[in-house]
Amino acid sequence: MQTLYTIGYTKKSLEEFIEILKKAEVDCVVDIRLHNTSQLAGFSKKDDLEYLLTQGFGIGYVHMPELAPSEEILSAYKASNDWKAYEEHYREMMADEWMVYTFLRAQEQAGWEKPCLLCAEEKAEKCHRRLLAEAIAEQVEGLEVSHL
Repeated sequence: MQTLYTIGYTKKSLEEFIEILKKAEVDCVVDIRLHNTSQLAGFSKKDDLEYLLTQGFGIGYVHMPELAPSEEILSAYKASNDWKAYEEHYREMMADEWMVYTFLRAQEQAGWEKPCLLCAEEKAEKCHRRLLAEAIAEQVEGLEVSHL
């Protein structure tokens, strides 16, 4: 793994979403959403997305909610919209590096060469996928992060 990709599905059509993944040659989408079955999620619902990626395009799919912010962090952010506090609390969750270790162990066991962290946010700037990707990059020498 030389590049770790991230993507958000919001404001992307199914076609655009798939074409972005294919162009980057992503071999596994790692869904790091805590909740991934919302009626509003469209094609990104867990079962639909897994079927579409694996059966339609040969891209692996795994849901790793343990890499998502806790329900408490999400609720506090929804109530306050305070990004700094959200980022601080999520970084505290990653502080002992268990989240990074969990991802790297799964990556090693599955053999992902071009994994992509998935979340809902359109842009990575204010999303936990960016924070997690940065934490992983700090532990893996030479790893580049690319936000699709």
